[in-house]
Amino acid sequence: MSMRALPVVVVSLGGEMLYILDQRLAAQNTSRDNSEKAAGLWSEQDRQRVLKDIVGTMFSQAFMDELLKPQQMYSHRTMKVVLTRLAHVSIMRLNPVSMEKLYELMIMAFKYQVLLCPRPKDLLLITYNHMDAIRGFVKGTPVLLNKLDQTHRRIIEIYSTMTAGQFQILRQTLLAFLQDTHVRVAMFLKNLIQNPDGRFALSASGPTPHGVDLPGSIRIFDTKGRKVREVHFPSGGSYSAANKEGSFGLHGDRVLRLGMNIYTVNLAVEPSKSPSLKTDNLTPNLLAKEELNLLARLMGKVEMDNMSAGESGFHINLFGAGQEDDTGAAGGTEDSSGVISIQALKDEYSATQLSQIARLFAEQEATSEKVNSSKGDNLLAMMDDL
Repeated sequence: MSMRALPVVVVSLGGEMLYILDQRLAAQNTSRDNSEKAAGLWSEQDRQRVLKDIVGTMFSQAFMDELLKPQQMYSHRTMKVVLTRLAHVSIMRLNPVSMEKLYELMIMAFKYQVLLCPRPKDLLLITYNHMDAIRGFVKGTPVLLNKLDQTHRRIIEIYSTMTAGQFQILRQTLLAFLQDTHVRVAMFLKNLIQNPDGRFALSASGPTPHGVDLPGSIRIFDTKGRKVREVHFPSGGSYSAANKEGSFGLHGDRVLRLGMNIYTVNLAVEPSKSPSLKTDNLTPNLLAKEELNLLARLMGKVEMDNMSAGESGFHINLFGAGQEDDTGAAGGTEDSSGVISIQALKDEYSATQLSQIARLFAEQEATSEKVNSSKGDNLLAMMDDL
């Protein structure tokens, strides 16, 4: 297991979270001032504040000092707690159901990027693409840009000394972390990127990694290293050579498009074309936005409440009002709209059986989760102090 996988995961998932929040809050923005807060709406200033507060915390020195230490990979449970704390550093509040859905979208987008990554070393380019996009969110705030640049330099310094074998172990660590996640995402399903069972459909064609020859030929050499014969065979796919290597510096052309904002970049992938994101089509992808539009329809009205410090905040519910909190009696109830809601949460026998099973799982996982849950304690303590 790689001891350097955690920063790649946290920065990439943090970037995906910012993509989703930016698109959703921008779509719901109806006012450029605070005049409509009483009606349950929030302004463009609120959206910018949420993004800047999250970026400021994620790339703060205290948080990054703890994150960049050599350490084992967190469990999904611990990772979800870290990202939940990160999402709640500003005025926004997400209920557990909304955060669960948000985490699923983040983790599946990141899994797609890792699976399509041409070389293990190119995992850094995915991370850098996220950081470049985050710079665009805070381009008018020099203090936050400086934090981003400082973190980027530290990441370059740490990962530039890693060998090809260490990057391969890093990739295996990420694949082990992501292997059991098969959540179906609407925009992936509609683009035929994901199968109905939640597994990704990877294309056998596309550009080869930089420095790798095109498949389809076998070269035979003599004892002196001279090529004596070359045999060609059908490769079973359509391949193209990479023109150049992406920039691993602070700025530059990353070439690789994985890790960019999929809600503004066309994600459509044709089976006969490259499995990586298209570089010649940067038009907004309506299919990608449909996933978030579905969430918007499930969100309902966003409420603005006064926080304890006297400032305004807003709560986001990705599902219908009261759906996740309603624990009514078993049976069917009909509301004024004629929709019948069936609740079976008070089935005593089922509840007892499920509780016993849950306790067994909890006891079995207590030992294995003890180490992983304690790994993030220092990181969460850093976030509490920020």
